[in-house]
Amino acid sequence: MAKFILYACPIGPLANQIDAYFKRSQQQCGPNAAHAYMPHCTLTGFFEDETGAAQRYVESIERSLSDFRTHTPQIPIEIQQLSFREDWHGLVLKAEELKAWVGEFAAIAHSPTRATPLRLKDWLHLSLAYDFSPQHATELEEIAKALIDLTAAVQWELRFYQRAEGNRWKGHGSWKF
Repeated sequence: MAKFILYACPIGPLANQIDAYFKRSQQQCGPNAAHAYMPHCTLTGFFEDETGAAQRYVESIERSLSDFRTHTPQIPIEIQQLSFREDWHGLVLKAEELKAWVGEFAAIAHSPTRATPLRLKDWLHLSLAYDFSPQHATELEEIAKALIDLTAAVQWELRFYQRAEGNRWKGHGSWKF
């Protein structure tokens, strides 16, 4: 069985700032769990299905996105704040239209070989750091505040991935919204 997931990923100036944050935070504080992934907002939990089912999901994404755009041409994502909790740092996002679209995608993304329903994410966020040493919390916060401008231009892409051997990723498609 293959593992699949659906992300919204930033592109543009804000994404460049997040990439700079990832590089500097790793250099100065060492790696944390966020460094294992590209910057993203998780829209579904991982789900398992046959590898050949990937094309069915791509078609469901395209069909649901096309249908959704007939009544919602733009799917905005609002960055509400940079958040610095004891165990997590990141961007808190608000995107009710995006959550609605994910619900529509899940409703049509049928596969006879998937054993469990899609798990949709309710808390939308982009992680900058987690599972980090508490001694680095202040430094990680300072790096984020220095490098990330929440008013920077950003576009978002939907990306559908399959987790491959060795925690590598195989992309099955991306769609700007």
